[in-house]
Amino acid sequence: MISRKTYYLIIIILFLLGLGLMIYRNVFFEVPLFPSEHREVWSVEAKIKFKATDDSPIKLSFAIPSNQSGYTILSETPSSPGYGVNFTEEKNQRRAVYATRSAVGPQELFYTVNILKDPVAKDSTIKVPKIKFTNEDDVSTNARNTILASAQSKSADTPTLVAELNKILDSNDQNVQLLLKDTPKSVLLADLLMRAQIPARIVNVLNLKDKRRRQTLEDYVQYFDGNAYSLINPADGSVGHPEDVILWEYNSTPLIDLTGGRNAEVLFSMAKKPVPVKTALSEKFKNTNLINFSLDLLPLEEQAIFMDILLLPVGVLVVVFLRIVVGLKTSGTFMPVLIAMAFMKTHLLVGVVGLLLIVSIGLLIRFYLSRLNLLLVARISTVIIAVIGIITFLTVTTFQFGITEGMKITFFPMIILSWTIERMSILWEEEGAKQVFVQGGGSLLVAILAYLTMSSSIIQHLTFNFLGLQLIIVAVVLLLGNYSGYRLTELKRFKPLVDEIQAEANAKKGDKD
Repeated sequence: MISRKTYYLIIIILFLLGLGLMIYRNVFFEVPLFPSEHREVWSVEAKIKFKATDDSPIKLSFAIPSNQSGYTILSETPSSPGYGVNFTEEKNQRRAVYATRSAVGPQELFYTVNILKDPVAKDSTIKVPKIKFTNEDDVSTNARNTILASAQSKSADTPTLVAELNKILDSNDQNVQLLLKDTPKSVLLADLLMRAQIPARIVNVLNLKDKRRRQTLEDYVQYFDGNAYSLINPADGSVGHPEDVILWEYNSTPLIDLTGGRNAEVLFSMAKKPVPVKTALSEKFKNTNLINFSLDLLPLEEQAIFMDILLLPVGVLVVVFLRIVVGLKTSGTFMPVLIAMAFMKTHLLVGVVGLLLIVSIGLLIRFYLSRLNLLLVARISTVIIAVIGIITFLTVTTFQFGITEGMKITFFPMIILSWTIERMSILWEEEGAKQVFVQGGGSLLVAILAYLTMSSSIIQHLTFNFLGLQLIIVAVVLLLGNYSGYRLTELKRFKPLVDEIQAEANAKKGDKD
């Protein structure tokens, strides 16, 4: 016999292991504890237009985004009839390369990407650039150095220097106006930061705006303070990483590199859509290297099967609690769980009415069979056939009356119902109708309570997405299996004793008075 210490140790280990698996799924795979959560996914389409020249081979390399701070790439699809497409990486920048042997006239290529707004996503390929700037003519160089010296004298660190440079570049300073004639503000700002030994470069960003078409990329300045980077919007001088802005090209490579064509341009269309968190995370972790205890990896047909199977332990827990702690009597130990599973398919009202009709008609047939003095095997076989006939009759009848829900009573477990009818019939003969109604009513009540628990969207979400919950249920069942106290339904036996004690107390109180 296992000692009490070992018994409780097993329960604790099972509980902690199950809880640990649930926490692992929640933390590392971001699976939420509640099913109603949604994630924001942006669908972005890039349309690349150009004109092919001289029916010559065409090769077009287009910069595409990677996972980055705040965003995760879920899926991407290049669409290019007549073109071959492959994905490459050049100078730490992902690119889609389109190629064809020949093409004539205007061409249109498409690239579509679904991007998950992901607060825990981190940059994957962004690297700090080397400090490099060009020394132009003396006038230009002196003007840049003068602007930088002025900004440095009024700043203490990188953020304050950036703020001061933005202020100067927005002023009417003569040196600034001279330089801005031939140099865009973003290029000038990046060059000044490089001269201050701060790694910086021009990046192309896409502002995500719902249901927008024909959008273009914007030039931002990316500067690095240590290994962390910030973005500067040259248009307004704002610093940071704006919400709903993704880095599209971020390694100082051409956005489009085209051979065999001319006049290339790219326009973007985008739309935002809320996606159930289960769908979003399934795509996100489809190719992860983490140990993934997830049924999402199975084919959809098998997933549907396990959605039902994993609810059975929950129903079993309800039965164990109601029988051991509450003390309800049922006809068969786990028959109510199977009935509850049938209710999941038929809905509660249709299931209860169908169950009562089948059992009632089955009992009438069973009472008649008892007069024939048949052997058990023949009798139960006849009951099984009768139950099938009853279900068939009810299904056809309800369908003819236009009640399509009645067809779902075929989900009832026919063999279990047949044995239930046989058991109730014997119980009626041996102990009377009262016990039949007690056990039958108890079975129906337990089945309804199990159905209400198993049909909860939270329970269904937890059982499917957190397999560790099964270990916790086992631990609780084992703990209940050691319960030896009074059942709640038995407490009524002590009511007369309680009344007697109360009466004696009142009598003593009266004597004292």
